[in-house]
Amino acid sequence: MPLLSFVVPVYRNEGTILPTAERIRAFVEGLGPSYRLELLFVDDGSDDGSPAELAQARAADPRVGVLTLSRNFGQVLAVTEGLRRVRGDAAVVMSADLQDPVERLAGMVEAWNRGSRIVIGHRTSRDDGILASAASRAFHRLVRISLPTIPEGGFDFLLLDRQALDTLNRFGGRNRFFQGDVLWLGFPTTFLPHVRERRPRGRSQWTLGKKMKYSLDGLLGTAYWPIRLMSLCGVVTALMGFAYAAAIVYAWARHSVPFEGWAPLMILILVVGGVLMIMLGVIGEYVWRIYDEVRGRPLVAVREFQAPGGPPGDGDRGEP
Repeated sequence: MPLLSFVVPVYRNEGTILPTAERIRAFVEGLGPSYRLELLFVDDGSDDGSPAELAQARAADPRVGVLTLSRNFGQVLAVTEGLRRVRGDAAVVMSADLQDPVERLAGMVEAWNRGSRIVIGHRTSRDDGILASAASRAFHRLVRISLPTIPEGGFDFLLLDRQALDTLNRFGGRNRFFQGDVLWLGFPTTFLPHVRERRPRGRSQWTLGKKMKYSLDGLLGTAYWPIRLMSLCGVVTALMGFAYAAAIVYAWARHSVPFEGWAPLMILILVVGGVLMIMLGVIGEYVWRIYDEVRGRPLVAVREFQAPGGPPGDGDRGEP
């Protein structure tokens, strides 16, 4: 009997928590008796009526758990902490604002049963302003340089198989780009598009400041091409400076400099500036490697391992 775990981050979601729990419960029960349910709400420091509503959901169904954080740490950390604590054969991450279409869950479970380790429900459209939509498209196009498979609308509605979840839970780091971490795994992935539903109550807590912070985490956390671009610009600038310094030396030898002392001054500025640009590029490369190391990501993600066989009696060879 597969256990389906649901991780639902909550922050000021008063009025939508009980309907979310009922939707999830009805879906799993509709799958038949062969599936079991584990539902974990992660209260990310809500200061409205959400804690009382979570207590009601917990009292109504023992399969509902509540993880209460001491303050608001952000949706990404709330989700990752919840994923570390669920026990299911697969874990579904969805929001508590009733905007993720529950009818898409059937296709996600079906894709999982067909062998997909990751099933992503990505947004094809959403109720955003023109400026926010344009900024989102620009951000995802930049991220796609390093993660070609990331959907243009992004995603936060997904299913993770236990194998993918265990690997993801080994990730460290505080300023994480969750979508990039999921796609980095490289396990068989299915993308299911959907239209994000209109919020029936309340307003989004995903403020402009949080969006900018997450976008910066995404750009800095998924790729080293910005550092490589700066390094390349430094090298090109340094080469141009050295070439111009050589031209100044030639002009000085021909006595065609504007005034006395101009040639050595310009040569000094160009050579020192070029060396500094190259040095900054090298330092940037080291900084990226340090950053990549302290994140604590596993070196590889293993999809399958078939141990080599041996003749009878040799099974204990090579064991520590």
